[in-house]
Amino acid sequence: MAKYSEKASKKVGEVLHEMKEGKLKSGSGKKVTSKKQAIAIGLSEARKEGAKVPKKKD
Repeated sequence: MAKYSEKASKKVGEVLHEMKEGKLKSGSGKKVTSKKQAIAIGLSEARKEGAKVPKKKD
C-alpha cells in the first residue's frame, strides 16, 4: 500500500472512524459504506488541508 504523510494518514483514520459510526456522507449526501470510498474522501480532504498526498489518478 502507498505510504502517505502523517497528516494525511491521520485524516484518513478520522474519516474511516466516521464511516464506521455511520456519519460519513458523500458529496451527494448519501451514506458512505465502501472503505475504498472513505479512504478517497480522506485523501481528498487531506489534499485540501495541504498535506503531502500524490495527485489523483485519472
